[in-house]
Amino acid sequence: MLFGLLLDVSLAIMGAGIGAGLAAIAAGIGVGRIGGSAMEAMARQPEAANKLQGSMLIIAALVEVAALFALVICFLISNKTGAAIQ
Repeated sequence: MLFGLLLDVSLAIMGAGIGAGLAAIAAGIGVGRIGGSAMEAMARQPEAANKLQGSMLIIAALVEVAALFALVICFLISNKTGAAIQ
């Protein structure tokens, strides 16, 4: 009984860690693609650089907020299962 509970808790904590890592990797890839695409678009049309830069920053902020939300959920899962042991 106790072993099963500890196994469930440890798997939940491991899942939360993997989820946090995947969220961070996905945010890095997303921001990298946004930046690369924006630089390519600015190279093709330099006169539209100001509009592209503003749009790029807004979209990058939205990607980062989604990643932060995923990290918070992972930490909540980790803390919730940690409290079950005590």
